[in-house]
Amino acid sequence: MITDQPEADPERVAPTGVRNFRDAGGVGSLPRGVLYRSAALHGLHDLHGLAAEGADTLRRLGLRTVVDLRSDPEVAERPDAVDLVDARYLHVPVFTERRWPADQLELYLLMAERAGAASVTVLRLLLAGGGEAAPVLVHCASGKDRTGVVVAVLQTLLGASEAEVLQDFLRSNDELGLTNQPPAGAAHNALPVREVHLRRALLSIRSHHGSVAEYLLAHGAQASELAAARRIPA
Repeated sequence: MITDQPEADPERVAPTGVRNFRDAGGVGSLPRGVLYRSAALHGLHDLHGLAAEGADTLRRLGLRTVVDLRSDPEVAERPDAVDLVDARYLHVPVFTERRWPADQLELYLLMAERAGAASVTVLRLLLAGGGEAAPVLVHCASGKDRTGVVVAVLQTLLGASEAEVLQDFLRSNDELGLTNQPPAGAAHNALPVREVHLRRALLSIRSHHGSVAEYLLAHGAQASELAAARRIPA
């Protein structure tokens, strides 16, 4: 069962070399200190002497599991520095190959279809007893799109309001320095996240499945797991 982790405040100790890092909890019944979100961890390998500082911050937070949502080619090109963090690593790609729509709205609707298995995996890690799996860090490349959808699904399941979910989602723009007017032809990772895209993704989930809970059941969650999630104390 998920319980609060009395570790250091990640708002003040963001790990050196890990972009877009923050605690996804503190909304609905999702406690702080059990689910973190970020960009990929390959940057820890590139910092030489500073790598130890960033990895030490993650260890102080008690990190147990890293869930990597990136495609196979992304992981091969820039593997996570989990050897420095001493955490279990799970690769649960939203897209197996690095192929997805250039149009952001189309991308988010497709992610709504593809992110179910990853969302169930993270939920199970959060529910594992004895602190064997949590705290969990979930990430993609920049920690804004694929990560944004998976985190939004879990926050919504655990009772967060739409306003709370969107507020956390939109923080990626500030964290990554993304503007609402990216240059023409900007790469995917330079495009800001937009409220309308996540709203449409969640609407698509509800339209096709009736609710976020039914969506997770359709992707392999058990009714007993959803019942356990509902008993998580706020």
